[in-house]
Amino acid sequence: MITFERFKLANGLTVIIHEDKSTPMVAVNVVYNVGSKYEEPDKTGFAHLFEHLMFGGSINIPDFDDHIQDAGGENNAFTNTDLTNFYEVLPAENIETALWLESDRMLQLRFSKKSLDTQKKVVIEEFKETCLNEPYGDMWHHLSRLCYKVHPYQWPTIGKDMSHIAEATLDQVKTFFYHYYRPDNAVLVLAGNIDVKKGIELVEKWFGSIPAGHYTKPNYLYEPPQIEFRQDILRQDVPHDAVYQGYHMASRMDDGFYACDLLSDVLANGRSSRFYQRLYKEQELFSTIDAFISGTVDPGLFIIEGKTMPGISMEKAKKAIKLELDMLKNDLISEQELSKLKNSVESSLLYSEVSVLNKAISLAYFEVLGDADMINIEAERYHNVTAEDIRNAAQQVFREENCSEVLYEATEL
Repeated sequence: MITFERFKLANGLTVIIHEDKSTPMVAVNVVYNVGSKYEEPDKTGFAHLFEHLMFGGSINIPDFDDHIQDAGGENNAFTNTDLTNFYEVLPAENIETALWLESDRMLQLRFSKKSLDTQKKVVIEEFKETCLNEPYGDMWHHLSRLCYKVHPYQWPTIGKDMSHIAEATLDQVKTFFYHYYRPDNAVLVLAGNIDVKKGIELVEKWFGSIPAGHYTKPNYLYEPPQIEFRQDILRQDVPHDAVYQGYHMASRMDDGFYACDLLSDVLANGRSSRFYQRLYKEQELFSTIDAFISGTVDPGLFIIEGKTMPGISMEKAKKAIKLELDMLKNDLISEQELSKLKNSVESSLLYSEVSVLNKAISLAYFEVLGDADMINIEAERYHNVTAEDIRNAAQQVFREENCSEVLYEATEL
């Protein structure tokens, strides 16, 4: 049981403090409720760009990283379709360094054309390296566009096109910042060797005077049910032919999410999984084969990806995948297999709670979802999944009309 105190500042900042005296460290985590799904279709990649801009200097602090390192800590950030997360882990006696830094960049970034141009170059180079120059690197661009026709999950976090970042202006960046990176659109978590009363005092000291942004959630369209099979065939200079299939599945808050998560483990979690044992090891159809879920807040995707062995036709490879999916739609998995899956998930959840950083990130994430206390019922929700739930999920998800498919055909040299 992870205990915590929650309170809200007058400016709307939600604060959660989890006290853990077993460690000399403290984690400071700030999550902003902005991911790529809140971007405009012709201005994508902004949330990811801001992950970089937030380290480029704030109104009173020109350099972020040096201060954290001098305080004996480390820091990083990540962005996805739903949110942007920043964190520091440092000795508890130096917590004010992290609060000072985070509050200053929440107050105002050091906006300048030089800083913007620098970070735009970094992001554009990352786009080229990961999406254009890497084999299969453009997969998410093609699969997202196929799967989503109206919901903004139709572009990946890095952006739909490099030009959107290249053409971003200082005024556009400022507008994005003052709308989303405000205290009333953020959750701050302190986890570790911090007294709750002291934590409240420090948060009030460093964040209390930051003006609220009067945040309003943008409206976006939800994806209607998919009613036809969709496919893109790409001929590219890639090492192997490959198949990527995306099936629509439940949202993060839905009970069906947990059944789908366990379903992906049945297929591809570890050497005892069905894909590994049958399609990789026994039949030698694939050089790599995997299944996973996107885990998005809004209804997401169940992804199957495989790279075929030389000489294996795509038709044969896809037929083998379909056979495995059909078995899960028709037959219940054994209680032994189900118990093994649940034990693995529950062990992972328990292990993750050892780290104050993991606890800080999870508390912030669940608070954005609706209630930080969800962290304490995750294991139970997995435990409650039955073999029938998993079969029902397979029947609901693995329908041909619910599938979008990207095929890579390797060009011959």
